[in-house]
Amino acid sequence: MLKTMYWQDGSLMILDQTALPLRENYIRAADCARVAAAIKTMEVRGAPAIGLAAAYGFVLGAAAFRGAGSDWDEYMKSVVRTLGETRPTAINLYWALRRMENRLQALYAEYGATEPTPETQAGFVAALLAEAEEMAADDERDNRLLGAAGAALLPAAATVLTHCNAGALATGAYGTALGVVRAAREAGRDVRVYACETRPCLQGARLTAWELRRENIPVTLIADGMAAYLMQQGKIDLVLVGADRVAANGDIANKIGTYALAVLAQAHAIPFYAAAPTSTIDLRTGSGGDIPVEERDGDELRFLAGVPVAPPEVAVYNPSFDITPAKYVTGLITEKGVISPPSAAALLKLMTT
Repeated sequence: MLKTMYWQDGSLMILDQTALPLRENYIRAADCARVAAAIKTMEVRGAPAIGLAAAYGFVLGAAAFRGAGSDWDEYMKSVVRTLGETRPTAINLYWALRRMENRLQALYAEYGATEPTPETQAGFVAALLAEAEEMAADDERDNRLLGAAGAALLPAAATVLTHCNAGALATGAYGTALGVVRAAREAGRDVRVYACETRPCLQGARLTAWELRRENIPVTLIADGMAAYLMQQGKIDLVLVGADRVAANGDIANKIGTYALAVLAQAHAIPFYAAAPTSTIDLRTGSGGDIPVEERDGDELRFLAGVPVAPPEVAVYNPSFDITPAKYVTGLITEKGVISPPSAAALLKLMTT
């Protein structure tokens, strides 16, 4: 199984997704700042994977502490700020940091001290690393449960349209939307995928197509603008995407272009599903209008693989995500089951049982 990241000899090894599909190269992140840079530059991307990377970054930050006494609390706050300021939309980032902070608070009680000493720092770090490793194991387990729940929705033969990358690359392993595809294939279903290229960073072309081809899952790449025509031709059975944040009312933030697919799917009477673990559900955010949408550098549109494709002085608007209202979402697939349709009451029940 493809591993997006793993811990080795005191460092986090991260599969560099900016190098794919040309090179399969792992980056060695030996400190918190390097993990933060990897998140910001999308060397690691996908909401669950960002959360896991942040958890390991927290461990690296704790391991690098060389201060004493009251410096510790402010130092760890700076570690959280460094990681938390990387990308604002994916809620898994903040979920993971809260979980790591909670584990740290528990360690204070276990050690009877509110900061490590030179003698206890290694114990603190080992416990934090164990928490991050447990999160990674939980991620794969939840993705497999999610995949099985989603696979039950697919007929014996199905053609799925997906957008961006919600596979093993976007998680610790297995994947969310592509986890559903994997689980359906493992169950013997004949599942084929159309992957939108996903401009401007081509996650569908570079990552989804590469990932599915690597596992011999039939995939056909299309330009983003071709999706409506495929639906009109009757070639799509369902649309299946991931999510970077699910608001309390069921609105979904996902890669820019997702909203258009949801509207098109409804116009063509095609089911539209989002797949995400419950760590992506944010009950603190009331609706999609409250979700912060990251806007990235305009050069992502002005250049393609370093080659200029637009006038250098042209103005660019480059939001990385859009918001799909819950009314366009047929169902939300989670490790706890499928909510169809997603609603405030259904999400609250899911998260409190």
